[in-house]
Amino acid sequence: MEYLLRACTFLYLVFLTSVSSDNVLHIGGIFPINGKGGWQGGQACEPAASLALEDVNKRNDILAGYTLQLHWNDSECEPGLAASVMYNLLYNDPQKLMLLAGCSTVCTTVAEAAKMWNLVVLCYGASSPALSDRNRFPTLFRTHPSATVHNPTRIKLMKKFGWSRIAILQQAEEVFISTVEDLENRCKEADIEIMTRQSFLSDPTDAVRNLRRQDARIIVGLFYVVAARKVLCEIYKNQLYGKQYVWFFIGWYEDNWFKGNFTDDGVDCSPREMEIAAEGHLTTEALMWNQNTNQRTISGMTVDDFRVRLDAKLREGKYNESLSKGLYPVGYQEAPLAYDAVWAVALAFNKTMEKALENKRRLKDFTYTDKAIADDIYSAMNSTKFLGISGDVAFSSYGDRIALTQIEQMIGQKYVVLGYYETTTDNLTWINKEQWIGGKVPQDRTIVKRVLRTLSIPLCICMWTISIIGILVAICLIAFNMCYSHRRVIQTSHPKCNTIMLIGIVICLSSVFLLGLDGQFVSEDVYPFVCQARAWFLSIGFTLSFGAMFSKIWRVHRLTTKSKSEPKKIQPWKLYRMVTLLLLIDLFFLIPWQIYDPLARSLIVFPLEKPLSTDDDIRIRPELEHCESENHMLWLGLMGTYKGLVLVFGLFLAYETRSIKVKQINDSRYVGMSIYNVFVFCIITAPVTLVISTQQDASFAFMALSLIFCCFLSMALIFVPKVIEVIRHPRDKSESKYNPDFGMSKEDEDRYNKLLMENEELQKLIAQKEERIHLLKLRLAERDALKGEDGYKGGLADTSNLLTVNNKDTLIVADFITGEGTSDSAFGAGASVCTRSSRASASDLEFSESYL
Repeated sequence: MEYLLRACTFLYLVFLTSVSSDNVLHIGGIFPINGKGGWQGGQACEPAASLALEDVNKRNDILAGYTLQLHWNDSECEPGLAASVMYNLLYNDPQKLMLLAGCSTVCTTVAEAAKMWNLVVLCYGASSPALSDRNRFPTLFRTHPSATVHNPTRIKLMKKFGWSRIAILQQAEEVFISTVEDLENRCKEADIEIMTRQSFLSDPTDAVRNLRRQDARIIVGLFYVVAARKVLCEIYKNQLYGKQYVWFFIGWYEDNWFKGNFTDDGVDCSPREMEIAAEGHLTTEALMWNQNTNQRTISGMTVDDFRVRLDAKLREGKYNESLSKGLYPVGYQEAPLAYDAVWAVALAFNKTMEKALENKRRLKDFTYTDKAIADDIYSAMNSTKFLGISGDVAFSSYGDRIALTQIEQMIGQKYVVLGYYETTTDNLTWINKEQWIGGKVPQDRTIVKRVLRTLSIPLCICMWTISIIGILVAICLIAFNMCYSHRRVIQTSHPKCNTIMLIGIVICLSSVFLLGLDGQFVSEDVYPFVCQARAWFLSIGFTLSFGAMFSKIWRVHRLTTKSKSEPKKIQPWKLYRMVTLLLLIDLFFLIPWQIYDPLARSLIVFPLEKPLSTDDDIRIRPELEHCESENHMLWLGLMGTYKGLVLVFGLFLAYETRSIKVKQINDSRYVGMSIYNVFVFCIITAPVTLVISTQQDASFAFMALSLIFCCFLSMALIFVPKVIEVIRHPRDKSESKYNPDFGMSKEDEDRYNKLLMENEELQKLIAQKEERIHLLKLRLAERDALKGEDGYKGGLADTSNLLTVNNKDTLIVADFITGEGTSDSAFGAGASVCTRSSRASASDLEFSESYL
């Protein structure tokens, strides 16, 4: 009897157990809790799911007669471990009707495989945009909005604040890679430049350093919270924070994610340094908490009620100590999503059970091969809509959560809500609470101001004034040269050649004005003409001034090297021919240069500089304009070679004739000295200006002073002695230093030249006769030695030669030889008398004597 009673009791218990087992709906859960990488949101989401199970099972109007039970395990946010957990859940009793999962990488693995078992997967903590692919994940839903919901919000904020250039820093995880791809497409459509995209696996040191090198200012960061702490520490180390930088972080981190000591995570920054680096950053997050804290949700609780219950649940576990310090476990922000996910499952099952009864099926009878019930569960989940702790819960056709996006900013170590953005209506609600370090919106890049380096105005005025004085002096000397051209001191220095030199000096001094014309005086369109004018003025001016001096020194050299039989009279046209030849060579180079490769405006760009008068995020990029052609060095080489050869040859001629004076060119020594000066200045100026070409004031001053000194020294050496002589000796006779025939008329000069020629002829004849007389005296001496004293005296009277002056001829020479026996008193050796013709007047004789 007792045995029978025990048997009956056992059968009754078995019956109760079977009945109880038939009324339980089993779902599988995968929560990331104890991992070291990725998102460990299961720490707060699993307690929230437990609260939801309690609340659902207490309701009699939902899953009436059934109990919802969750079987879960830890995935550590590792896809491989998650797959193992999933297989254990599926292949071990009891039968699971649906799977819950968190962490994007885990959801990707689970959802891709679950379709093989006709299981619907609901993700409470997965934001990867890749999960929106219905072909790849046909049975996936998620209460966590897709990460792509942040991208329209980010684009909206960038347009609001005028940012068109951003950088991206991402962790090398699938969820962030797909998010960045979506962001890149949206930026391209919005004309926003992505200047760089840096990624890292676990250590962000190099990636953050590269952002600094590339001058990133607006930076979108996509990484899990553990990596976010490392990034924040590197931000502090590289000083990528403050008024010049804006960071976009993911908003689903806990509010205190950057506080505390995180040495275990590999963060070697102090809490204070982390707080400094975090100040001012922006976050975008889909709303995970109902903003109406007083509104009753489907569970009958308000948001505040849920928060109190969740905190109490967490304190029952291992988080009591951290909560007392204000530190919340990972996943606290997503806890409402896990809570609402369980409610979504319950509501979907409730709707599926109603439809199953109509078809005379039971939800409890679902197997992994039952596609009909699986489709019913899918349809029920797709149409689920309710007000949860996270707000309105509904799913799009892609299984994504439809939600508003909240924008927050870290101000004073606290997150402050700035506004909300609704993607479907493109509506931005802005509260205007943003605060920027420095008082104004940061710029998306360093503003680079192009500043043209121009010449100093006082320097230009000084050089131009001196040049004007030089030009006036040259004009006065031209007038002096023309007014006193009849004076021998001017005439024998070839005044026309001097005038050419002065014209060249005027042109050279005028080029100083062209050298001083830059962007502050002329526009970019006019500047090429200034460049061409510089080349022409400098080349022509040099050729006229130096060419005139070169032609003089050339003629001096020719005169000193001519044979005595050649005429030494200088023809002026030969001097002009030399200058003309040099001018033709200039044109030979300048005209092709002008036509085929003209000088144009070119810019030398210097490194960025910090402005002195502002703290704004501005850098100065100095630019210096200069004249350059495509084959600039070739043309400079040709012109320099030609001019250099002329300079060297002129220097050689000046050295050869340094101690020579010729009456045909009376200022040859001063011309040689001028050539020395020009050569020295050219040799110094050419290389120095190439070295200091990037220093506009120094280059201009050096070239201008070289031109001015050359011109002034040449004018002083050649004209100052002439001016002094004219001033000291205004009367003709006093000008004996330069010209012995001071003040002569044209007739007197012709007469003087004629007398000079006659005098030369007479001197030649006298020399011939004196040589003849000398020979005769020798013969007489020999003769006297042979004959005696008597014979000599007797013969003296027998022979005679008479030297007389004919009235008509210029000179008559008579030789007489005495006979034998001449006496010493009788002078008969020979005589030579030279006198002027009887037709020469007394005045002619006096004139001749005065100049002989």
